[in-house]
Amino acid sequence: MGRFLRIAGLCALVLLLAGCRLFPAAGVAIDGQWQLVSGIDGGRAIPIVSHGSITLTVDGTKISGRAACNTYGGTIVFDGDRVIISALSMTEMACAEDLMTAEAAYLAALPKADMAMRTGDSLVLSGQVVELRFALVLPVADAELVGTTWTLDTLINGDTASSTIGGVATLEFERDASLVGSTGCRSFSANYTLSGNQVQVTSLATTKQACTVELVGQDEHVLKVIAGGFGVQIVGHRLTLTAGGFGLGYGAP
Repeated sequence: MGRFLRIAGLCALVLLLAGCRLFPAAGVAIDGQWQLVSGIDGGRAIPIVSHGSITLTVDGTKISGRAACNTYGGTIVFDGDRVIISALSMTEMACAEDLMTAEAAYLAALPKADMAMRTGDSLVLSGQVVELRFALVLPVADAELVGTTWTLDTLINGDTASSTIGGVATLEFERDASLVGSTGCRSFSANYTLSGNQVQVTSLATTKQACTVELVGQDEHVLKVIAGGFGVQIVGHRLTLTAGGFGLGYGAP
């Protein structure tokens, strides 16, 4: 009887220790969306760019996210006390140089991680030469199109996205069906009608001041998208306008 109790106690201890592993069978403990807050690869810091967040979404054995510029996907497999990240693929959109630099550094570091540890709303993926620290992103309700002050941060031209050049460029859809905003250089106003996710614009008017050389291209780009009508998409606090091969990316507080 005593021997049986000793064996049972040993088994219970083994089960207890097994239950304390950092790695659940299918990654359930780290499922969710995470945002990179700091990272090191081979002693070099991974750049964190304010206008191009790096995210990681874990869903069972699948991972996805945005790497500052492009979206990516891959797999995550838990093997005993190791985590294996592989089969990475990504879109091929070109962005500003600072975004591309951050993206390249992150995607080079990610598959080098072979351990994962979560503490509350913090996740650390680490390996022999890498450490990636993430914060949990809590679900955010989509912002309202109407009544929100949107601030421009991205210019889209085909598959290329670039940061705004300067000036404060905003956009507001008013409840009286008027549209007001600025290009970062000139102010504009118009009337709009919304049908589904399509916006039609009429009576567009702009102020007449001249733009600096640096802002001429941005001014023309914004008005090209606004003037002809556009599609709208809101995800969380992000608004994207698209008109043919051109687009504008806005953020909300």
